[in-house]
Amino acid sequence: MRQELIGAERALKIRAAYTTRFVATEFSKHPEDFHLIAGATITPQPGDVVIARVAEIGKHTRLESPVSRRQLMFVGQEIMVAYGNRYAPDQFLAHVPDSLEPCHLIAGGGLAGYVTQMHASIDAATAIEPIGLLATNDGVVNLRDFAPLQVGTPSLAALRAEGTVRPPVIAVLGTSMNSGKSTTLGCLVNGLSNAGLNVAAGKATGTGAGNDPNLFIDAGAFPVCDFTDFGYPTTFKLAYEQVRDLLAAMINEQAASGADVVVIEIADGLYQGETSRLLRDPLFAAYVDTVVFSAQDALGARAGLDVLQDAGVPVAAISGLLTASPLATAEAAAQLEVRVIDTYALCRPEVATALLPVRAASL
Repeated sequence: MRQELIGAERALKIRAAYTTRFVATEFSKHPEDFHLIAGATITPQPGDVVIARVAEIGKHTRLESPVSRRQLMFVGQEIMVAYGNRYAPDQFLAHVPDSLEPCHLIAGGGLAGYVTQMHASIDAATAIEPIGLLATNDGVVNLRDFAPLQVGTPSLAALRAEGTVRPPVIAVLGTSMNSGKSTTLGCLVNGLSNAGLNVAAGKATGTGAGNDPNLFIDAGAFPVCDFTDFGYPTTFKLAYEQVRDLLAAMINEQAASGADVVVIEIADGLYQGETSRLLRDPLFAAYVDTVVFSAQDALGARAGLDVLQDAGVPVAAISGLLTASPLATAEAAAQLEVRVIDTYALCRPEVATALLPVRAASL
């Protein structure tokens, strides 16, 4: 194993990614406290922070900055990203390599991994060359080392809220990636906020990026968090126990904020491994009061509703991309026993509040 110091001048030129924002804050203040480690014996782990060189521009031409600015990348630049696995049917299936071999930028939010499958319609992934893992005297830097929230270590607010009545919790799920989940959640948040309610929002699973949390903030949610606030660049391939504990911790933290209602997005589709298991987990039933389901078409809405009902999950409404089409909306409405609501109609207070569940549980 070899070590390499990072000078102050070099540190200023390294482009940090959104997923590494908490690490990047400390790195920018005290670059002298960090160094790089490399060598044939190094085996990256999910969440480990790596400094890499851009080798060839592909699918992702821009790197999302810690403040969500889309930074145009150039070949030869050094970037700060985190290793992670990715499950994205519309883009890449990728995993953390077992060495510092050349790999790929697999998400614009700042995720390094090795692509094994990709959608036929997209460009090849941007190629990167890892230079070394970021480290301090305490060892390799992992995102969890600097995360403001920790699974298993509740904040003071969450500890104080234990035993109190939890506000209603609504989860937004969908048929797949790009089914309209985030827009549905944003509009629901906006409608509840327009009704005068304090809404907390979160994204419990997925791939780290700032666009969804920023959408939730713009819609009127406060506070907002996602899994990157707990130090996870992505949730794909996490041990299932970590996924369920993360969901519980996120809901507890958001509920302890004093919110009147908590809205949580679960990424990808119902057949994605972690999501499928969550639906049948007693913990999900204990923490989530009802679901708003996003679908791309009427058949997907019917199939998704069947899956949810078979798992015993209460569904308040169907929304999402299908509601952009009046014909698809009419098809779905004729086949479903729950309401089909236009996504943007959720911005109306009377529509959003009608979806609030009655049941509430203790924290």
